[in-house]
Amino acid sequence: MGEALQTALSDRYDALSGGLRDRLISFVLDAFDSLGEYRDADAALFLERVLPVVLATQQQMGTLTDAYLSAMIADMLGGAAAPVGVALSEELRGVPPEEVYRRPFVQTWTALSAGHDFVDAVGQGRTRLLSITETDLQLARTHAARQSMERAGAKFYRRRLSSGKNCALCTIASTQRYRVAELMPIHPGCHCKPEPLPGDRDPGQVIAEQLLKEAHDAIARDTGASDRGGRSPDYRDVIITRQHGEYGPLLAVRRDRFTGPDDIPGR
Repeated sequence: MGEALQTALSDRYDALSGGLRDRLISFVLDAFDSLGEYRDADAALFLERVLPVVLATQQQMGTLTDAYLSAMIADMLGGAAAPVGVALSEELRGVPPEEVYRRPFVQTWTALSAGHDFVDAVGQGRTRLLSITETDLQLARTHAARQSMERAGAKFYRRRLSSGKNCALCTIASTQRYRVAELMPIHPGCHCKPEPLPGDRDPGQVIAEQLLKEAHDAIARDTGASDRGGRSPDYRDVIITRQHGEYGPLLAVRRDRFTGPDDIPGR
């Protein structure tokens, strides 16, 4: 079928995965908003209500991703789609989910102790919850994608941008090829999806030269820095992949700095 079928598969996957994400976010935020005082008892009630739905939705994202990628690879190679499911750990971050989804409450309590009013403190906790929920679904997607593509024998993949607005990090990263053995680098709020590249031959690091040039040109218009090769500033020195202790590969700007154990007072 080729490009027409692959486009249809991609669009359908976007619609289904986007709906899955929107429903979970709405459920989780509504549950958080409905709490009373955000004390320990409220946190326990929230975790009891929300965690089973969160974990089930992550598994659904994995199953959906496996079905999508199996169909894509089958069309590329001329075979039959054979999704057999993926095994996703409940601890995608390597941390118990109970600990992760208690963090919005810790954020709220920390803000209150710093003198923020109640509404602002709860708002900070809510923002933290949104970021956690979105990131965990993206982790479910990337972990499932690696399992599915490895099983199907794919060697390389690209990151396909979402149909909505995309940040500069994702846009530039989408011009590069990645190896299936490596998890797709993400960042909080990222909605990109892995898409297998046909064949076993390495297509080279840059697979979308025109898009990369357009990204360089757009930055050049803002910064005034450019050259005829479209490589100044060199984004390989700006946009990098860091290894995050929980997320795994994290798309980042080189100047960004993350808090580590040495930054904790008293250590």
